[in-house]
Amino acid sequence: MVSLALQKGWCILVCVLCFSFIWDVKAKVTVKGTVFIDGKRPIAKTDENFICATLDWWPSDKCDYGICSWGRSSLLDLDLKNVVLLNAIKAFSPLKIRLGGTLQDRLIYQTGNNSQPCIPFALNTSQLFNYTEGCMPLARWDQLNSFFNQSGALITFGLNALTGKTIRSDNNAVGRWNSTNAASLIRYTVKKGYNVYGWELGNELGGRPILGVEIAADPYASDTFALHSLIQKIYKGVNMKPLIMAPGGLFESNWFKRFIRKTGRSLDVITHHIYNLGSGLDENLIDRIVNATVLDGGANVFKSLHNILKNSSTVSWVGESGGVYNSGRDGVTNAFVYGFWYLDQLGLASVYDTKTYCRQTLVGGNYGLLNTTTFVPNPDYYSALLWHRLMGKYVLSTKFEGTRTIRAYAHCAKQSQGVTILLINLDGNTTVQAKLDFDKHVPDHPRRSTAREEYHLTPMDGNIQSRTVLLNGKALTVGTTREEYHLTPLGGDLQSQTVLLNGKALTIGSSGTIPDLKPVTVASSKPITVAPFSIVFVHLPNVAVPACK
Repeated sequence: MVSLALQKGWCILVCVLCFSFIWDVKAKVTVKGTVFIDGKRPIAKTDENFICATLDWWPSDKCDYGICSWGRSSLLDLDLKNVVLLNAIKAFSPLKIRLGGTLQDRLIYQTGNNSQPCIPFALNTSQLFNYTEGCMPLARWDQLNSFFNQSGALITFGLNALTGKTIRSDNNAVGRWNSTNAASLIRYTVKKGYNVYGWELGNELGGRPILGVEIAADPYASDTFALHSLIQKIYKGVNMKPLIMAPGGLFESNWFKRFIRKTGRSLDVITHHIYNLGSGLDENLIDRIVNATVLDGGANVFKSLHNILKNSSTVSWVGESGGVYNSGRDGVTNAFVYGFWYLDQLGLASVYDTKTYCRQTLVGGNYGLLNTTTFVPNPDYYSALLWHRLMGKYVLSTKFEGTRTIRAYAHCAKQSQGVTILLINLDGNTTVQAKLDFDKHVPDHPRRSTAREEYHLTPMDGNIQSRTVLLNGKALTVGTTREEYHLTPLGGDLQSQTVLLNGKALTIGSSGTIPDLKPVTVASSKPITVAPFSIVFVHLPNVAVPACK
């Protein structure tokens, strides 16, 4: 009996050890792959300042699923004297900021001759969007503009598109837009010399309806033309006129097609919103974020809108994107894991010629780039800042081969005439050793031309020991070193709100300063190591490709 028990014990111990060994091997798998980059010509172009964030009107009593996550982040009571907030914006030099959201279509603007009291929003579930009308005092508009001028931000402002309209029983808002109150604010803005980069009409009233109120494409186009005429009149004699933007809705192909056709040249930017990950209550949310198939689906809207705009002078922006609707989810949309979705969205949007991408939010809800209470940066803030500093406006056709869990994007570099690459590893068990290939065509890329292209490689001066390669007779220079920025979560915890850059935690300084984002220097001859569940920006300052000259 003792012998039998010992034998069983040894069997159990051996099984445990074998299982541990197998699990450990799985956790330490390393695979090789190749990043193919077409350096011949760009496939798309973004704005120089592609990164954008939003500020909203939601009061502190805005709650979702019993959670009230907005604090004092409303444009009406945001602490504009907070030094961390100021420094966080200034670090971009400049950051685009979109002022707007659901309650913009319940907002009126105080005017100089308005004798009525200017009362803020009040919660009332019997009212549209669950709030009474709110008012923005001119004094608050002065404060906001002073702050944005100090921070160097580029501001777009969302106007109330429901003013003057009647909401029918079928939830259609009908009648002409009454521009009187908006005109008063715009005239005041011009008179005071405030710089507004763009005026946007309405929020989620066009496209695919989600708020319970909608405006048909034809009358929305007429209202947009009215805004265009108003801007031309008020800004007459002003050299730099603001952009005309609309409709800030979720994409619906037929509605957007008709709207673009009807607006013609009166519209500069068509804006759309993205909440493609569903509800914050989804228990499988993290699994969806690291699922390559789910992320691939994010390209559909960009591709469809890009096709619609092919013969139009109008360009597209993502005017608001929180991914998860109803304020996001604490511990996910403000944590490291959300960078996989966010950076992949930035990459996909760029490939399809999106000019600007506005993250919901800069502050507010559970999806802010900054903590709602302290304004301390969440992990995605640093992802946004690195993109802004490293990824230039010209987009290169890029594809990764080796494993499907690597997402790869490349742009001409912003800091040099070289190239910057973004690699995102969705696999928590696999390290990837990636080599770069600028020599061959990019296989099966969705935006790549079907025309035949040839790549002829020869050494400089015929010297086979030369470090300089000629691509079709032009130097394709690869320097001896490159710069890498590796982002990982503290303790390997995907839900951590502390991010490590090259192994060191990013924290604000004692005086509220944003930390330096310093790379590590790596020999160009080495493959790029992408750790499990990590994000890597690679700056190749000495790579000279025709697309980036």
